[in-house]
Amino acid sequence: MSGYKVRKLKEKVFLGLVGTLVVLMFLPLFHIVYSVFKNGIHVILNRGITFITGTLSEGGIGPAILGTLFLTLLASLMGLSVGFFVGVYAYEYPKSILGRATKFLLQIMLEFPTILVGVFVMQILVVPMGTYSTLAGALALAIIMIPYVAVYTHEAMRQIPFAYREAAFSLGVTRVKAVFRILVPMAKRGILTGFLIGIAKVAGETAPLLFTVGGSYETYQIGIGKPVGAIPLLIYNLIQSPAREHHEIAWGASLILLLIFFGIFIPVRLSLREVRML
Repeated sequence: MSGYKVRKLKEKVFLGLVGTLVVLMFLPLFHIVYSVFKNGIHVILNRGITFITGTLSEGGIGPAILGTLFLTLLASLMGLSVGFFVGVYAYEYPKSILGRATKFLLQIMLEFPTILVGVFVMQILVVPMGTYSTLAGALALAIIMIPYVAVYTHEAMRQIPFAYREAAFSLGVTRVKAVFRILVPMAKRGILTGFLIGIAKVAGETAPLLFTVGGSYETYQIGIGKPVGAIPLLIYNLIQSPAREHHEIAWGASLILLLIFFGIFIPVRLSLREVRML
């Protein structure tokens, strides 16, 4: 066999191996999505609109859906802006003591057990207030969201060629305008991806909510000082029950949570376009 044929054979074997590994990597994800859809769709179809709007005693998860959306919204209002500016600061001042400390702490926070965040917020907010609350849950989720947003913002801005910064400064543009009017728009795809990752992360969190929100599934309560339900926490509680009906509700709730994630992530992600310099 000639050297050329040997190289072609090695190339085909390598590409086949890589393709197999890619399939194996995504197989668990596809299996999870398939299992949730298969087991959850018949629950939603059988129970109808009651499953979306009803309380837990009525066989629905309405308060949990509303609670998840409200918690995610409130956490995003607190966490996205803080994470964005932290990421910008870490990018702009990488050599400063505070800048290096910021990047170090962000890496720690990414791996920090989220249940400990819940314990921390419980001590500083739930215990003094004497009650579980939406505010406590949203604060815990915001703390978890910040490092994801900050790291993605930092990395997105690092991908922008330094020549654009130099060009802005050569035209007399101030540092603030160069960052927020030139560099940030150019890095918006990566930054918004970080926003989506942060939102998706907290929308499915359970551990910090165990110590902060209390869980309310029989009444619709919207108020930052009141206990609130959440889909992940409801699923956690239901799967511990031996009742078959509770397990069915948990599968349906899992599908609703998955649809919320896809409903937020996919349209925004597809709407993003690369920035082109004219």
